[in-house]
Amino acid sequence: MSASTHWLATASAQAVLERGGNAFDAAVAGGFVLHVVEPHLNGPGGDLVGIFATAADPATPVVLMGQGPAPMGASIAHFRAEGLTSVPGAGGLAAAVPGAVDAWLTLLRDHGTWELADVLSFAIGYARDGHALSPTAAATIDRVADLFQQDWPSSAALWMPEGTAPAAGTIVRNPAYAAVLEELVAAGTRSPDRASRIDAALREWRRGRVAHEASDFLARAHRHSDGRDHPGVITPADFAGFSAGYEPAVSVEVWGHTVAKAGAWTQGPALLQTLLILEGLEPSAIDPATAEGAHAIVEALKLALADRDAYFGDGDVPLPELLEPSYLAARRAQIGAAASREWRPGAVGGQEPFRPPLREDGAAPASAGTGEPTVARSGETRGDTCHIDVVDRWGNIIAVTPSGGWLQSSPTIPTLGFCLGTRLQMTWLDPASPSALHPGRRPRTTLTPTLVLRDGQAVMAMGTPGGDQQEQWQVPVLVRVLVGGYSPQQAIDAPSLHTTALIDSFWPRTWQPAGVVVEARIGEVIIDQLEARGHVVTRAGEWALGRVSAVGIDRDRATVWAAANPRGMQGYAAGR
Repeated sequence: MSASTHWLATASAQAVLERGGNAFDAAVAGGFVLHVVEPHLNGPGGDLVGIFATAADPATPVVLMGQGPAPMGASIAHFRAEGLTSVPGAGGLAAAVPGAVDAWLTLLRDHGTWELADVLSFAIGYARDGHALSPTAAATIDRVADLFQQDWPSSAALWMPEGTAPAAGTIVRNPAYAAVLEELVAAGTRSPDRASRIDAALREWRRGRVAHEASDFLARAHRHSDGRDHPGVITPADFAGFSAGYEPAVSVEVWGHTVAKAGAWTQGPALLQTLLILEGLEPSAIDPATAEGAHAIVEALKLALADRDAYFGDGDVPLPELLEPSYLAARRAQIGAAASREWRPGAVGGQEPFRPPLREDGAAPASAGTGEPTVARSGETRGDTCHIDVVDRWGNIIAVTPSGGWLQSSPTIPTLGFCLGTRLQMTWLDPASPSALHPGRRPRTTLTPTLVLRDGQAVMAMGTPGGDQQEQWQVPVLVRVLVGGYSPQQAIDAPSLHTTALIDSFWPRTWQPAGVVVEARIGEVIIDQLEARGHVVTRAGEWALGRVSAVGIDRDRATVWAAANPRGMQGYAAGR
């Protein structure tokens, strides 16, 4: 079974499974297709986080780490010298070292079975021969058309070849990226075996044309989201110094299941905190279909996300203390009958929590609830992402959330057909922050797929696009499945919601106290009751929040399943 945020990625992954490939072959094939068909949501210049379990060891969740670090030239002092008080949301100066391609190839080498040429044939075909531009990609290009024409001519040449933003459904091609993928395949043609052929492709990616041409191109000053021109700092040595790899997951027991996430260099443990806080309440008090349950979920999320912003980062995080039962009980006791309007991190281990500036955003939060990028003509960017899940007949199961390198991130490198990402915007130019900008350190990412186990065996892999909303949209799905008895598809289809009372991980790093965004079909009665509790509610439309997809194994019936998201009418689940 395969499920993803774009039907062509699902179709490609499923084709691999139909031809005898395993879940990892299929996920990699679909992942490279996502680079091509959702270029406004991810790209080869971006990053990814995955989580999986193998058929040989279904009890051990493993994290696929594809988040590159800050380049060695990306220091707080350098950004300050450029006259910046925060990392820009668009422009090459905000680029972390790309990690997605490295991670996909590493996964294929270590856990796949197919040759690289066969796995990449799907993406090469869509890039060279063309695919229909999605409505959301077309809308994104239209929003940044002025920026492309006036300041990023290489992006205009690729995405606006006729001089105007293309309409949805236009057949678009990217021969430059197809050539990059073909060069990765060609790099291993003289290698004696499959693994060494993929190693040759990895060396080519890290040390070859991509590293040099991306670095040279971005070294030229270009427009950033602060309205000024800056050169990038990434170098070929930064590319060569990064290798994707694997990490142990962080897991907790909740409602008779094990829920596994990546570590606190992501926001993943915030979901674990939220679930453990909710587990201490009565099941009837956490039903997302009631005002009481929606209130409890939102307030628990506020507490967990405040801890995220106070403590999480690529360093020494007091995670055991943040997941300790007595600490979470104290946090649970902070949930009152009314909506909190405060930013309330907890205190652990005698450590004073980092307190970032609270820059209140007076704008209506509706755009933040769409689940798609919001892009201003100045280059201000709030990017989204995509997702893919695969489970095979042998019991291998994986969820991957790729992101970054959005076509609106920075100028297209014309000889490569893609741009680099802007993940460094999630760091602070304050050395006191646990997620401060440091050369060689990973920015704390919002990418956060989930693996669920029962009785020591993996049973569900899931995730969603959505930036800061990724955990928030997964929590109601998990509560409905693990507590409410919903099927995964029913849980995904049910009305969703999220809070805006958090410090935005994306530039310009604002927050909206007491804000809650809901799908209108949650019902006016519930909305009225939430407003009576003090929540500032925004109706986001009937089907607007989240694009959760999932796959799983029903071990009682020895079957597999998949579920996709109807929102956006682009996600798809397939299987046999």
